[in-house]
Amino acid sequence: MNPRQFLLIGGVVLIAVGILGFVGVIGPTPEDSIFGDTWYFDDGENWAHTVLGVVAVIAGLAPAAEWQRWLVVLVGLLGVFFAVYNLFTTTFLGAELQRPLDTLLHLVVGVWALFAAYYKGARKPATA
Repeated sequence: MNPRQFLLIGGVVLIAVGILGFVGVIGPTPEDSIFGDTWYFDDGENWAHTVLGVVAVIAGLAPAAEWQRWLVVLVGLLGVFFAVYNLFTTTFLGAELQRPLDTLLHLVVGVWALFAAYYKGARKPATA
């Protein structure tokens, strides 16, 4: 997987998670989420997922492969940061990171992004 593919696939997934988070909330508690109490995304997280997903898809469509790579490195570092950050606290700028799967999800995305950015075959631009 190269950075462009990471941005496109990851962006679509983030948009889907953000939208499902908004429409899937059928009540005021995490148990009322479409994801059950496994994952509960508050409005701040839903907005972040949706906006970041749109930005990722737009960036994935950009022609600058090296720029995409550095953006994916940034995503990877942020994912790992939030995984580690979540070990010490459960909130960030009002967003709730209460579930252990939040930590795991951020870690997996961070490692996936760093792999996509640094994997030897990932440095070659994707052909259209």
